[in-house]
Amino acid sequence: MLTWLQRDSLSFPPLERALREPNGLLAAGGDLSAERLIQAYRHGCFPWFQDGQPILWWSPDPRTVLFPQELHVSRSLAKLLRQERYRVTFDQAFAEVIRACAAPRTYADGTWITRDMQDAYLELHRRGIAHSTEVWQGERLVGGLYGLAMGQLFFGESMFSHVDNASKVGFATLVEHLRDWGFALIDCQMPTQHLHSFGARAIAREQFAELLERHLDQPSCADWLA
Repeated sequence: MLTWLQRDSLSFPPLERALREPNGLLAAGGDLSAERLIQAYRHGCFPWFQDGQPILWWSPDPRTVLFPQELHVSRSLAKLLRQERYRVTFDQAFAEVIRACAAPRTYADGTWITRDMQDAYLELHRRGIAHSTEVWQGERLVGGLYGLAMGQLFFGESMFSHVDNASKVGFATLVEHLRDWGFALIDCQMPTQHLHSFGARAIAREQFAELLERHLDQPSCADWLA
């Protein structure tokens, strides 16, 4: 049975109570306060819902992740990175990145990155938890992604690209930095061919929970303005 969250409590049900169909639906309701979002990611779940729906919280099994040391960069992408056709920065345009990720897509009906979701993650960015990667062509923002960093874990949320391969350049650059900064895991949430091409793979939810417990409170040497 689906658990409905109360606004006066930040607790989530155990992950093993998530539904099998739809896969990973753990709870509904609550709010998008910074405190609840932080607790959600620490617990192993994330919000994902459409406009007009209640807030839905998910913890799929299996979970798609990428271990930074397993990053795969294709020959064509490696060549593009060497050409330095794009400039990559961090935390220079978070609001612009999340707005671009929320923009309509030709292959999707609507967006799950609602105005309330944008405001919630902007607050997490102000608190130094949510971070963006920007890809520039000259002075034009042409790609990027955002997510949350906690301990030695990065929780990826969404990416966008306005020119060919811009998001791939941004993602590969981010993963290389996370690896150098001592991050142990990147949570990719749901499987896509795009992510699998970088070396992402599925692990059991139980293993994901163990990795959370092991690495959430461990220090990294991240420098988001480097």
